[in-house]
Amino acid sequence: MSDRVVVVAGAVYDRGRLLAARRSAPPELAGRWELPGGKLEPGETPEQALVRELREELGVEAEPVERIPGEWQLKPGYVLRVWTARLLSGDPRPLEDHDELRWLRPDEIHTVDWLDQDRPAVAEAARRLLTAPAPPRRIP
Repeated sequence: MSDRVVVVAGAVYDRGRLLAARRSAPPELAGRWELPGGKLEPGETPEQALVRELREELGVEAEPVERIPGEWQLKPGYVLRVWTARLLSGDPRPLEDHDELRWLRPDEIHTVDWLDQDRPAVAEAARRLLTAPAPPRRIP
């Protein structure tokens, strides 16, 4: 693998909706919306990193379902990879790096100001939401 830093993000689905998270930091990204996630740590698989990041950022347990094809440049040396994910338990709350969350139906996807690098993955996530909804939420 190269020396690029991989950032994983989750297109989190629940009840036919996609979760959007509004950045509160850093200042140049604050107020824009993204798919939640974060950096891959040494020794983690991308799927493990996604589960950890969603737990840390949102306080939920989620299950990665499928990788959305593609890879997007965030800044020099950083690339974004996105997985669809479904909630297993918990109600998402903005715990780290976000100040607001919204559940968006497919017809509401374009009502928030997405970060530019998230737009291709969001478009694909919305298409998948319309054509193949994730399985129903499991409650333990």
